[in-house]
Amino acid sequence: MKHNMPNEFIFTVVALLLSVVLVHSAYVLHVRPVAEAQMRADREAIAKDPDHVSQRSVHVLIKDYEQEAVIILMLWALAILGYKAVAQRHEVRALRAELLRLPEGMKILPEDTREYARQLEALPEASRDLLVPRALLAALARFGATRNLQDASTVAHGVCQSEAERLDSDLSMLRYIAWAIPAIGFIGTVRGIGDALSQAHKAVTGDISGVTEGLGVAFNSTLIALLLSILLMFLMQQLQQAQERRVLDTETWLDQRVIRNLQVVE
Repeated sequence: MKHNMPNEFIFTVVALLLSVVLVHSAYVLHVRPVAEAQMRADREAIAKDPDHVSQRSVHVLIKDYEQEAVIILMLWALAILGYKAVAQRHEVRALRAELLRLPEGMKILPEDTREYARQLEALPEASRDLLVPRALLAALARFGATRNLQDASTVAHGVCQSEAERLDSDLSMLRYIAWAIPAIGFIGTVRGIGDALSQAHKAVTGDISGVTEGLGVAFNSTLIALLLSILLMFLMQQLQQAQERRVLDTETWLDQRVIRNLQVVE
């Protein structure tokens, strides 16, 4: 697992940089120019016809800096989720691979543990870092050393428990992003209301465009942030559920296919 951490860190940093570049480029080249053109056209139409109703536009909805920030964070979170989903898929494949190739009904004696351990140690380095090989190696090593089934079961379940705790800890960045997205949306709300209040004196003269634009910033930033936060929390729950189920499936597999086949001959 120590070999995977630098790779994950590098991927996370690169994903953040790419998200910033892609989203900011899209905003500078397309979103803000289109939004400004639409808002200008609406102002001209209202000047000619006071009864004109502005059409709600996606470009106007997401044009502000807060929306840009939360979209960057959302893309970053999706990249991290994708990385963890791929890792989850590799773990599931390892669980289904029957690494020991143990025939049905065959028992593993303490003297045989070294032979089975060599099979696992011959796996590629990336495969050895997965949960199933690590738990198997730990259980076989303990059984060969102590000749005790309970010790082997305890160490195997301990490895699985450590993996569950690590997976939960690894979600901390995603939890932070899920918190930061609505927080940035509320910052936009405060900024928009502040802009609207600073234009309140113009509303007395009949010009409410400044007030409406400020309130638009406030409500639009909150709307986009809450929508993205709901989506991210749903995806996080699905990932966490899949990870927890995989750890439980690994413990069940160890009990049924490995621990129950360990035997000490008196």
